Amino acid sequence: MGRLAEFVLRHRRWVIAFWGLVFVAGVALSGKTTSRLTVDFSLPGQPGTKTAHQIKDVLGNGGDTNPYLVSVTLPASQQVTGNEAAIAGVFTAVEHAVPNVRVLDEANTGDKAFRTRDDRSAYAIVFYRFDPSPTAKLQTDALRAAATAAAPPGSTIGVTGEDALAVGDSSGGPGVLGETLLGALGALIVLAFVFASFLAFLPLVVAAVSILATFLMLLPITYLTNVSFIVEFLIALIGLGVAIDYSLLLVTRWREERDHGRDNHDAVVVAMQTAGKAVVFSGVTVAIGLIALVVLPVPFMRSMGYGGALIPLASVLSTLTLTPAILGGIGPRVDWPKLRHENRASRFWSRWAALVVRQRWVAAGGALIALFALVGVFLGIRIGLASSSSLAKSGPAYEALQTLEKGGVSTGTLTPMEVLVSSGQARNTADQIAKVQGVNHVFISTDSSSNRNGQTALVVVPATETVNSQSIAVVKRVKSTVEALPGVVGVAGVGAAQIDFLHAVYGNFPLMLLIIAVLTYILLVRAFRSLLLPLKAVLLNLISLAATLGLMVLFWQDGHGSNAIFGIAGTGAVTFWIPLMVFAFLFGLSMDYEVFILSRIREEYDAGRSTNAAVIEGVGRTGRLVTSAALILFLAFAALASGPGTDLKTLATGLGFGILLDATIVRALLVPSLVSLFGSWNWKLPASSAKILRVEPSYPHPEQDEPSEPVAAGAPA
Repeated sequence: MGRLAEFVLRHRRWVIAFWGLVFVAGVALSGKTTSRLTVDFSLPGQPGTKTAHQIKDVLGNGGDTNPYLVSVTLPASQQVTGNEAAIAGVFTAVEHAVPNVRVLDEANTGDKAFRTRDDRSAYAIVFYRFDPSPTAKLQTDALRAAATAAAPPGSTIGVTGEDALAVGDSSGGPGVLGETLLGALGALIVLAFVFASFLAFLPLVVAAVSILATFLMLLPITYLTNVSFIVEFLIALIGLGVAIDYSLLLVTRWREERDHGRDNHDAVVVAMQTAGKAVVFSGVTVAIGLIALVVLPVPFMRSMGYGGALIPLASVLSTLTLTPAILGGIGPRVDWPKLRHENRASRFWSRWAALVVRQRWVAAGGALIALFALVGVFLGIRIGLASSSSLAKSGPAYEALQTLEKGGVSTGTLTPMEVLVSSGQARNTADQIAKVQGVNHVFISTDSSSNRNGQTALVVVPATETVNSQSIAVVKRVKSTVEALPGVVGVAGVGAAQIDFLHAVYGNFPLMLLIIAVLTYILLVRAFRSLLLPLKAVLLNLISLAATLGLMVLFWQDGHGSNAIFGIAGTGAVTFWIPLMVFAFLFGLSMDYEVFILSRIREEYDAGRSTNAAVIEGVGRTGRLVTSAALILFLAFAALASGPGTDLKTLATGLGFGILLDATIVRALLVPSLVSLFGSWNWKLPASSAKILRVEPSYPHPEQDEPSEPVAAGAPA
């Protein structure tokens, strides 16, 4: 790191020019990158996905989509009875006017289940062809326009469905750029407090360059494989927080060395040798958590893995080159008026650390009790999709669904199963499925749109929505029933997709967890030159992640907070892909703070302090830094939560919960108390292990009496 610092300082104008070109290229090409992202949650090789693709190939639509429900509500003086022909004309007009749709209604199935109990409303199930483009628009407007044009006078047209409800009456939120600017504004306020000088703008400059560099690096990947649209949000907002955190760490150490009397050149070099090394280890740890997603046999999760791994890569590169280049030039001039100095450890955090050290058993026990209580809540998690009741509380789609529900139509109609079967066996298959517990209706359409090439798509409506790991039992029963029936190709639909996802992803999760844990442990053994500290770090991370998911269960699944803050009722489940993303990102992001704190504690111990004195000084030096960094990331996630859609809000709040939990209970209580409790065991790395890892061995040194007051910890390091 010292050699890199010297190189950057010698060529700082070229380094700044290079990043300037990256910035310009990023501005020019980031739009092209985002336009190439896709919306695709398919699971290649899984039974549900195979059947969905066959349905789409045969019929041109459906398979991997939740259908729309188009309803016609007649005036109070009229009923569906006697107006069957007019209503059938509405749904026929929809099928003719909107391309690539398949309509099931009373006219082509002969089933009066398409009417409400009061005989005032009729509806049709409309399957459409999925467009994976992130710019694709919902077809609600086209469906409503076609139905309205053919509707009987005085009738009301409604269009609803899972996708329409997910949008609700939302205006779409501030967008990625708006969310990033919101996050940046919050970060600037925190940085202004931390630095109390114009230096607060430097981490924001580095973050802007890092974000655009990430989009630039992502562009060629989009030509090699599909990349999920979710990566766009992750790069913009998590990239903002990570890059600022890394730059904040480096700049803070530079200021500390300057306040200790070093000249600007030496201050940059020492900052790179200490804080710069911590940045490298932190970035690699974040990347490990994300790149491990590539072991999952799910394309969109893999794309978030290698797309997300670019975030710490770009952040580390920009922090370790652009930041020292700027500091080596105009750094001292922009560090004005410099109302805050770094020549002493924080008195507050030094006193806090001393208190934790004195009461280490109480601190560790209390923190572990709180964490394990949340882990207990996590055990009740349901994996799936948000229920329809949590998707919208107003808007046309909500009103249309309310009309149907009040008329006795079950919400299971929102998540039907599609069973592809040879046409000759359609009736027998339908009769057998109708006997399955939890099935309300089985529809067979006589229309050519549902019958092609000797195959028919049956539509099976469950009694309730099949949106989570507890409500998909009916799907499993249907799949079991049709397995032995002749002519059946398979079962598709959101329920079948969830079964496939639980098998493909969570079935491989132990392998992913093992890879992350082992690689992180090896990396941290090298970083801390200790066998025990890395083990503690990995175990604490896993416990805090389970506790974070427990908070998500309380907040979102059970609705204790989601309604009060976002006006969204309890979702009843956590969306199937979100726990994995929370785990992958938080494992690395929260480990950042572990690396920041323990690196400084190790540095103080190596300088001759006792274990307890090193803990007090290390926390005193890094407490404000870690708190500020966590707050910046939290504000970035809060900006992400302002975006549209329940899923993004769930992901953002989960990440925010994890960061706050980690920066408070884990890093402020557990880390210092456990290091103090372990004493000399923290610093042991036998020569045999050190030789394998190619680092210097470590042995505890004799310790003097521990300080009883935090005053000594406030003295200059």
